[in-house]
Amino acid sequence: MAVVTALRAQRPGRVAVDLDGAAWRTLPAEPVLRAGLRVGVEIDRPTARRLRRELRRAEALAVAGRALEARDLSARLLEERLRRRKVAPEARREALAALERAGVVDDRRVAASRASALASRGYGDAAIAADLERRGVPREASVEALRALAPEADRARKVVAERGAGTKTARFLASKGFGEEAIESAFGADFANRP
Repeated sequence: MAVVTALRAQRPGRVAVDLDGAAWRTLPAEPVLRAGLRVGVEIDRPTARRLRRELRRAEALAVAGRALEARDLSARLLEERLRRRKVAPEARREALAALERAGVVDDRRVAASRASALASRGYGDAAIAADLERRGVPREASVEALRALAPEADRARKVVAERGAGTKTARFLASKGFGEEAIESAFGADFANRP
């Protein structure tokens, strides 16, 4: 059985590990610490397995971190990205659970933020709900985010005030995912009866 004979700090966050007096590998520091490696420890099967599990966990967190640098993702989309990157299932679950506990991954926050952004860009509830569904946001979080927005009819009235009350605006609202009731409400009762 090999024995850890030296641990040397390398570039930030990395540790060079020597086994039996010879250089073995340079590894991320956190998995080395979490696996309990220190000078004098024998690398038996359980220790090797623990180190491998910690390395997979660190890899999953690194992949997730890079994905989240670009934008906030729902738990489902992040899990899919980790799966596409061939991250082991157990490491995926552990990484997602850790990120959710820390509040880094939060479906309700993703839903609220995205719904607000789309509403401010003139989208109706149907378009917002479809977008949130595509982004993997659970239905409950999506419904909650839609409830937090200004009423759809009020948002439609704002668009009508900006664009004018005509059939072109009505088609525009429909294309942006506004419901029939919101459109009729925005134009007034007699709009639906116009030829």
